[in-house]
Amino acid sequence: MNDKKHLLSYLVVIYEDNHLIAVNKPAGMLVHGDNTGDDTLADAVKEYIKIRYEKPGEVFLGVVHRLDRPVSGVVVFARTSKALARMNKLFQDKTISKKYLAIVDDRPHELAARLTHYILKDESKNIVKAYSSPKSGAKEAILDYVQKGELNGKVLLEVQPITGRPHQIRVQLSKIHCAILGDLKYGAKYPLPDKSIGLHCKEMSFIHPVSKESLTITATPPQGFPWDTFSYED
Repeated sequence: MNDKKHLLSYLVVIYEDNHLIAVNKPAGMLVHGDNTGDDTLADAVKEYIKIRYEKPGEVFLGVVHRLDRPVSGVVVFARTSKALARMNKLFQDKTISKKYLAIVDDRPHELAARLTHYILKDESKNIVKAYSSPKSGAKEAILDYVQKGELNGKVLLEVQPITGRPHQIRVQLSKIHCAILGDLKYGAKYPLPDKSIGLHCKEMSFIHPVSKESLTITATPPQGFPWDTFSYED
């Protein structure tokens, strides 16, 4: 794996212990391998663990969840099989809370609201469609949002998904005519220069799978446009 040392330049570790490691994923990087064969965040984390802890041979790393390639923010990996099994159970039981920041071009009609849609995924095109009423094969998607700011024609939303559907935040905001900046797949007006989109997972909260302590992991938004439009101090 020595040829993967260059991956460490992309890595920002924001939490680690004997069982978990969390990083601030850069937009544009895959979490886990796909048919492109591109370098992945998991590869970078494995290389980090191998070097930092002087581990010979293969490094165990469990992929607990994913963020879409153009999205940035908190990604948590399991360093032990026990942590992986227990984190999977937390996700299955829906006891993990996530908060995202989304930058959109248009102000929503309400400053805060709960959105409920029914979404279908087209696997061949890797795109989902959202419907306002139940549809055969569609899964319910629910999120809460609140508007946090508006400046220079950009609107900042804090979004908390209640369900965990593919592309959920992207398609639900698009459905209310608030497409995420740069997200051409779901109706954005123009691309961003680095092909990212204005969506960032800023926080994950859950009960630690081993210590059983309450844990909140936060990740600062990327630098530069469009994120430098706003201030993010709580």
